[in-house]
Amino acid sequence: MDLQLKNKKALISGSTAGIGYAIALQLAKEGAEVIINGRTTERVEKAVAEIKLESGNNSVSGYTADLTNAEEIKSLVNHIPMVDILINNVAVFEPKAFLDIKDEDWARFYEINVMSGIRLSRAYFGKMLNNNWGRIIFISSESAVQIPEEMIHYGVTKTAQLAVARGLAELTKGTAVTVNSLLPGPTLSEGVGGIIENLAKDQNKTTNQVEADFFKMIRPTSIIQRFLSTGEVANMVAYLVSPLASATNGAAIRAEGGLLKGIL
Repeated sequence: MDLQLKNKKALISGSTAGIGYAIALQLAKEGAEVIINGRTTERVEKAVAEIKLESGNNSVSGYTADLTNAEEIKSLVNHIPMVDILINNVAVFEPKAFLDIKDEDWARFYEINVMSGIRLSRAYFGKMLNNNWGRIIFISSESAVQIPEEMIHYGVTKTAQLAVARGLAELTKGTAVTVNSLLPGPTLSEGVGGIIENLAKDQNKTTNQVEADFFKMIRPTSIIQRFLSTGEVANMVAYLVSPLASATNGAAIRAEGGLLKGIL
């Protein structure tokens, strides 16, 4: 299937690894012009080179910016004044007991997980409306709906993303701009993989055993009973940002392996 993404310019925040990298790679394979973002030039350049090689698409570039910093976001936007597709992917997470989450933790999570997407969307949304075409995706999480007791601060920021995305979608009436959220389930990204490997060493288990235990005890409602791959998430994103998904707007799309039990 041709997703009709050739000549579309896409910026993916936090895309040197994990879900963001997989999205950038998939969009590059579809022929889009892709802009990688990360906090260090070394990682950005490495991701750009790898995606060019794997996708065969030379229209891949990068911009180094720490998206916790509003001034660095301004510099990014000045350097990249217009995009057709914005993927608000950058985020942080950490398991932490509620009583141990300090004010500065709450502020840090909100700044990166919520405000980065707000600032980038504010920069590009009006231009998309003027061009009468654009796609904004917030990479949220099933944790937005089923708040995890082991990281409530993360869940709260993911819920906030749903609200921002839906509100922006209301402002697109009568245009060909869409704003949606994606709710992945637990995904074997770089960060999660590291945690699983450390747990396996600490518990003298294989990573497969740790994964099985995780879904048995912590996410028992999952139907697929495994971590998603980053590529599975990227496949859904590639469709949602394409012209083929023109009727999907203001939606919170699930890609969580059936973990959420509600019908809607």
